[in-house]
Amino acid sequence: MAWIVASLETKSNGFFVQKRVGKDGKLFSVFKIKSMKKVAGVDTTITSVNDVRITKSGMFFRRTKIDELPQLFNVLIGDMSFVGPRPDVSGYADKLEGEDRVILSIRAGITGPASIKYKDEEEILAKQDNPIGYNDNVIWPDKVKINREYIKNYSFKEDIKYILQTIRG
Repeated sequence: MAWIVASLETKSNGFFVQKRVGKDGKLFSVFKIKSMKKVAGVDTTITSVNDVRITKSGMFFRRTKIDELPQLFNVLIGDMSFVGPRPDVSGYADKLEGEDRVILSIRAGITGPASIKYKDEEEILAKQDNPIGYNDNVIWPDKVKINREYIKNYSFKEDIKYILQTIRG
């Protein structure tokens, strides 16, 4: 149903497919419900909650995480797991060095401790004068630290906790 609504509102295929960096630094296609439409002349570098490209249904899909449901297919085919570091676009995870590369030793996850901490990332970035700089110098390094700790202290019990926290919102 969400796919149909997204297709109608964006006037295109309601699935969003994007290459992301996964386990061992390999690229894979991540699937989501489309929540944005194309708008000529709009900077696409950083998305914020005030982005004019976000559709009305897209706002709802993002708030409720419905847009993430197609990633269950990514889990089924083995590209992702339920819990782990979120897969990122090229230019971030693939540039990790030294001990930070441990993040690429496991499958990317639908949720995880960094995702939970930064569940309001778009709102945080919308309040910044330089959202790209803030992401690159504050949020991204913190996510890397959180994800390294997650891997170092892995626990199935904690994974269950992260899943429940994500469901509760």
